[in-house]
Amino acid sequence: MDIFERVKKQKGNIGQYAKQAHGYFAFPKLEGEIGPRMKFRGREVLNWSLNNYIGLANDPEVRKVDAEAAAQWGLGYPMGARMMSGQTSRHEYLESQLADFVKKPDAFLLNFGYQGMISIIDCLTSRFDCIVYDAEAHACIMDGLRLSPAKRYVYLHNDMESLQKQLERAEKWVEETGGGILVITEGVFGMAGDLGKLDEIVKLKDKFNFRLLVDDAHGFGTMGPTGAGTGEHFGVQDQVDLYFGTFAKAMAGFGAFVATDEEICMNLRYNMRSQTFAKSLTMPMVEGAIRRLELLKTQPERREKLWQIAHALQNGLKEDGLNIGNTNSMVTPVYLSGSVAEGMQVATDLRENYNLFCSIVVYPVIPKGQLLLRLIPTSMHTLEDVKYTIKAFKNVAEKLANGEYNKETLVDASTL
Repeated sequence: MDIFERVKKQKGNIGQYAKQAHGYFAFPKLEGEIGPRMKFRGREVLNWSLNNYIGLANDPEVRKVDAEAAAQWGLGYPMGARMMSGQTSRHEYLESQLADFVKKPDAFLLNFGYQGMISIIDCLTSRFDCIVYDAEAHACIMDGLRLSPAKRYVYLHNDMESLQKQLERAEKWVEETGGGILVITEGVFGMAGDLGKLDEIVKLKDKFNFRLLVDDAHGFGTMGPTGAGTGEHFGVQDQVDLYFGTFAKAMAGFGAFVATDEEICMNLRYNMRSQTFAKSLTMPMVEGAIRRLELLKTQPERREKLWQIAHALQNGLKEDGLNIGNTNSMVTPVYLSGSVAEGMQVATDLRENYNLFCSIVVYPVIPKGQLLLRLIPTSMHTLEDVKYTIKAFKNVAEKLANGEYNKETLVDASTL
């Protein structure tokens, strides 16, 4: 069969809905200044779908630094991969500041978080090693596992008994191969908002010999007394062997980093293919990240406001009988029951009649019969935004329960 013909017939789990979803439920265009209120299809909506956690995206100081760095350096400098010609003292300075902030000896800048995590796993593990990972690990971790030649075992999400059983299996494997064990989890699980049980995982180091890699994309800048992440929140940052953070969430930029001990960090610098063979982060991104990190460290009131909004939103939703699962972070899922068609009707009602924009997740991303509306509170939202949103969600939940969205066919975005 011609490969194009096969691809056209096998559109993929999400791609099968492309005709009905494109431009509305998928690939929507949010326009205007980044913030709680943006334009969607020409109308202002209350927006709960951006990871601008502490409001840095449109901060005047941040934008000033971004603009000045772009004017001074352009978007091309430094030209080339860091190993060859893309190294600067500012890249090194940012790495030192990141390492200091997350309390690690060294850090290595990465061009992108997704790409970086894949490459970390590939670089660290061999066919003699074993990876034990959480069942709800992010897609970048899963793709890293596919690339790695290591043996792998999955444990049930946040289930420490299951983790222990898989570690026992892993020990038997490495006894035969002479390899090592890498445990991978997340600090904050970005869909459900619950925390990886880092405090309980590190206790298993007393019984098993493994290294721990934590993807803390959503926890960096939001969790812990200083915002240094979920390891800091649990008081176990010193026992997290490799700490991974991204600039795409609390820092409202792009790029990422991994922090660990100096020798391992140097090994990553010289062996991570995604960095060795890719252009260095450009100077505006580096200078912008330096300023964002400074504000993150010196303006704790931003994080305090974030948590005020998150707690008000989550407590209000729960008080009105809505199910927000086990979130312990600012990520706020609202779980409903219904078909894919009903989920699209709910999202359409929120957007068209309540001017409220949030992400909708349906089968096959989550189990059939379950709907997930994900809200991302930020320090830029207000308590009035929270009150309005809770009322809107209560209304659509009641309409869903009463069967008002019970239609056989999917909403076709092209008709909206």
